[in-house]
Amino acid sequence: MSPGADRIDRLRRLLDVAAGDVALIIDPTDIRYLTGFTGSNGWLLVSGSHSALVTDGRYVEQARAQTEVEILEARTVAEMVARVEATSSDRLLFQSNHVSVDLFDRLKGTGHRLVPIGSKLADLRRAKDLSELAAIEEAVRCADRALAEVCPLIDDSMTEKDVRDELEYRMRRHGADGPSYDTIVASGPVNSARPHHRPSSRRLEEGDLVVIDVGALVDGYHSDLTRTFALGRCDDSLRARYDIVRESQQRGVDAVRAGVAARDVDEACRSVFRAHDLESDFVHGTGHGVGLVIHEEPFLGSTSSAVLSAGDVVTVEPGLYRVGLGGVRIEDLLVVDESGSRVLSTFPKDLICLPSRPTI
Repeated sequence: MSPGADRIDRLRRLLDVAAGDVALIIDPTDIRYLTGFTGSNGWLLVSGSHSALVTDGRYVEQARAQTEVEILEARTVAEMVARVEATSSDRLLFQSNHVSVDLFDRLKGTGHRLVPIGSKLADLRRAKDLSELAAIEEAVRCADRALAEVCPLIDDSMTEKDVRDELEYRMRRHGADGPSYDTIVASGPVNSARPHHRPSSRRLEEGDLVVIDVGALVDGYHSDLTRTFALGRCDDSLRARYDIVRESQQRGVDAVRAGVAARDVDEACRSVFRAHDLESDFVHGTGHGVGLVIHEEPFLGSTSSAVLSAGDVVTVEPGLYRVGLGGVRIEDLLVVDESGSRVLSTFPKDLICLPSRPTI
């Protein structure tokens, strides 16, 4: 179903599209957001009073079914550029961060005055409407349910890849279109200390910390959840690090509300690690926005200039990592509102010690 004309009108206001202007949108994510079109090839042309989607024959019927804009067919890039050239406009507003040198040279040849708009549309997508929130919340439920089902199955007969495969199968069974990203299952004193470890054939072992970072994709929208588990007994020093991460994450969650600087949420988490002389073991930012893209604005880090606003959907995911000890990360997805925020994830955050042999 098309999102309607409201988002395109917001685009016109954001870019100050005047008479004689045409905005050229080529990022597929932005095109989907503005029109509902999910095909992989298309350009969106937006003037002050009209909008049209240029695509090839593979997607014409799909575009007509999914969108409410005019559909123009073009078989090649040259024909697509010709469609741009045919617009009676002076200024061509284009997404400079999505244009290759070759395409830029072609656009210069149209005779339009080129005006770069950079990544402004990322800000347009920040505030999620009710339909977007519904998709994100369903994605959260799919991931929560899958993780709850897989936890009792995890034991030292499984590899990291085995756990990943179970999670992704069960998310789909609960209605997800697929995983949001390459599911992370990182175990032991080395792998769990790598924040973006790719699941391997390593078999889980007694005493491991196991970091599971999992998200579901529903109608194009993502979820993002991380929990850390102990397999069998948990060393006291590892439990202490877990408790510190838990405190840090809660401080970050408590700081999230409209009007707060994103870097202040990062500082709320970071200050806990600093107090324990562990800040050097925190090797990434505190969080990021989530929507049609798994990592999008606003970013919650020490150098961020963003200010949180109602409708933002963000993660809070501090962690501690040290090769030889392992890693701990706890992550929730939150929606920001005027009075604070609401945590969408429901999976418990207490350290769960999984038996090293199957119980079912």
